[in-house]
Amino acid sequence: MTRQPTSLGCFLCGRNNPHGLHVSWTQDKEAKTVLCETEISEHYRSYPGIVHGGIVAALLDETSGRAIIIDNGPDALMVTLKLEIVYKKITPTNTKLKIYGRVKKTGTSRAIVEGEIVLPDGSVSATCTSIIMKPPQHILSGWSEEDEEWKRTTPKE
Repeated sequence: MTRQPTSLGCFLCGRNNPHGLHVSWTQDKEAKTVLCETEISEHYRSYPGIVHGGIVAALLDETSGRAIIIDNGPDALMVTLKLEIVYKKITPTNTKLKIYGRVKKTGTSRAIVEGEIVLPDGSVSATCTSIIMKPPQHILSGWSEEDEEWKRTTPKE
């Protein structure tokens, strides 16, 4: 497993975002899988003890979408065009979660990716299937401030 890059300001992985989740991902090239291991605090809950559904969606969206860079590198990152989530059971706060992402199908400008959140007992709390696409050039040009950080696989101290 090797570590995937993170950014400075992203809500999920941004090291400089004081309100973010500060999660990170590893990838297994052989298994073609991305993994995020994290615990979500009560700060991101809906009801007591339950991770907000929007946070669940964000974790699945990012984790599944990151699978595209396993074989193609960080320049292949795409944006979400469509995201379908199935909430199978609650995702509890303050619990070790494993979030997996993988590519289901890939094309030249789009891909279909999927993800799942696995609880400590091995059950799945939520799954997603997404269509992701290469972002338009005007979107890419706005990412230039992250270029140096995004190419890093180890955080800058």
